[in-house]
Amino acid sequence: MSFDLEVDPTPVALVGAGPGDPDLLTVRAARLIAAADVILHDRLLDERVLSFAHPDARLVDVGKGPGPSVTERGCSQERINELLVLFALAGHRVVRLKAGDPFVFGRGREEADTLERAGIPWEVVPGVSSALAAPASVGIPVTHRSMAASFTVVTGSRAPGEPEPDWSALARLGGTIVVLMGVANRAHIAQRLMEGGLAADTPVAAVIDATHRTADVVAGTLGELSALDVRSPAVIVIGAVAAYAVRPALIALTMKSR
Repeated sequence: MSFDLEVDPTPVALVGAGPGDPDLLTVRAARLIAAADVILHDRLLDERVLSFAHPDARLVDVGKGPGPSVTERGCSQERINELLVLFALAGHRVVRLKAGDPFVFGRGREEADTLERAGIPWEVVPGVSSALAAPASVGIPVTHRSMAASFTVVTGSRAPGEPEPDWSALARLGGTIVVLMGVANRAHIAQRLMEGGLAADTPVAAVIDATHRTADVVAGTLGELSALDVRSPAVIVIGAVAAYAVRPALIALTMKSR
């Protein structure tokens, strides 16, 4: 993809929206959202985050879905890259608003590379990553002095032809395993981890819609993971610390107070 730079574009902001609750936005993120002319946003964003936008701002849903068809998959990454450049070259203040952190399985660096090739300046505004916020929001510490001295964040979804994580190595590593985008493949993930030596009775918690008003948590064991009633989006926590997950009723009470 190549572009001819005809104007001096305003820097494009690659902004992390955090896990959902707008109170978890950084101050910088809130300011850029409010000042943006165009906001290209993910489908997973809590609608309350978009309320920070100016009434005249153009909101463009570029969300991707998990389905196999073009309609279900939504906007392609190539199209997102193209829109970022086109809006920037038109002189707009552009915010690319991404759930969580743009540089944690968010393809933010790919977007930055596209902007650089087009000669467009950019900045990244880190967001609170769902990998940490989702467990914390239901009382799960990813590390604990007597349970887990480390944690690993891993994707549960790979494009066709891309190698999957070494689940056997993760099973031997110990500590906490935090799986993003792993709902659809959770049966396979659980099987591979158990084949790698992780016990079937290892605690597991799936945090659904973390920090949203619809937040929920489903807890069980690794051996039960495939049968747990889990929907996307969810962050799956595997390890002894997952036993700390609080009850869904407590989450609902917390969210109602906000």
